Amino acid sequence: MRKRWYIIYTISGLEDKVKSNIEKKVEFTGAVNIVGRVVVPEETILDATKKSLERHVLSPEAKVLVKSGNDVEKGQILAEEPPIHVRRDGVIEDIKNYRRITVETMDRKYQKIYNIPESAKVETGIKVGAVIRQGMPLAQSGEYYSELSGRIVNVERMKRVVVKVKDKSDDMYYIPREVFESSRIKKGVKVKAGELLADEKKYYAQSSGKVEVRDLGTRKEILISKTKKKKLFPGYVFVEMVMNDEAYSFVRGIPGVYGFLMEGRKPTPLKDREARAILRLAGLEEYETRRAEKIELDFNTGDTVKIISGPFEDFIGTVREIDPERQMLRVAVTILGRETPVELHISEVEKLE
Repeated sequence: MRKRWYIIYTISGLEDKVKSNIEKKVEFTGAVNIVGRVVVPEETILDATKKSLERHVLSPEAKVLVKSGNDVEKGQILAEEPPIHVRRDGVIEDIKNYRRITVETMDRKYQKIYNIPESAKVETGIKVGAVIRQGMPLAQSGEYYSELSGRIVNVERMKRVVVKVKDKSDDMYYIPREVFESSRIKKGVKVKAGELLADEKKYYAQSSGKVEVRDLGTRKEILISKTKKKKLFPGYVFVEMVMNDEAYSFVRGIPGVYGFLMEGRKPTPLKDREARAILRLAGLEEYETRRAEKIELDFNTGDTVKIISGPFEDFIGTVREIDPERQMLRVAVTILGRETPVELHISEVEKLE
C-alpha cells in the first residue's frame, strides 16, 4: 500500500514542535514503512517593519552577482567594483582621507558626487537618506555646498591618491578605504601604467532577504528587503503515511496531535494537485518558474487568474493586491477548503476572461 499525504491539526504555533515529535518517534521506532516525510509549509514575506531595507550603491561599471527576486543570506557576496589600475607612469605625491557624498534629486533624474576632504569636517547630518536643499552646507569649512535639492543616497570613506606624472600634471584616484593598502601605497613610490593600485571592492549582504537590482544609468543599486517566515496553514501539519489502524494510532498518539482532517469518519488524503503544491512549497519537489524582467502590467484587483508556474501551478485564484513597482500580485487561491493568499510575479499567471 503506497503512502499518501494527510493533514493533522494542532494548536497554531505548535506546528514545528509536532513535526519534530513525529520525526523523533519514527526514528526511534523505525516506523519508516508506515510514516514518511513531515512538512510544515511556510511562505517568505517581506518584513514591513522600519529599517527593513538594506541598500548598496554601485558605479555603472560594477559587476552585479545577484538578480532581482533572488533570496540571499547574510554574508553572501552581491557585487564587486572593478580593480583600480595606474593610468600613467609617475610618482605618488599625496595621500589624503576624503568623504564621497552622492546627492540625487527626488525624481532620480539627476545626481551630483562630491569628494570632500575629511579636514573640511563633513556636517554631522550628512548621512544616507537625509533630505538636503540646494545651497545647504556639506562641510563645516564653508567651501562645499549642495548644488541640488534631493536626498543623499551614498556616503563613502575614500583615500585620494595623487600621482605626479612626467609632464608635471596630476592623476587622481579615489580608492575605497576597505581596499586601500597603506603598506604598499606610500608617498614617493614610483608607479607604472597598468600597475594594480587597488583590488576590486566587494559588497556583501549585511542581512538575509530578497534582492532587487536597479540599473539607473549613472549608478546601480542593490536593495535587500528583509524577510521573515510565516506559516502558510496555521495549525496544520502534513504527513506522508500509509493509512491503516497501526499508522493512525502511531500518529494520533504523538504529543501535540489533536486529530486528522476527516471526511465523515475517515482521514482525508490530499488531492494530487494539492500534494504537489505542498511538496513544492517545502522544497521537496523542483519546479520551473517563469519570470520576465519587465512586462506590461494588465491586471486589476478582482481579476480571475490561472497560475502557470510555481508551487501552485494550475490553481485558479483571484487578484487581491497589486504592486506595480515590483510587478507582484497577491492572489487568493483555495486549497484544503480555505482561501490562501500567495505572492506571485505577473509572469507566473495568466488572466482568465
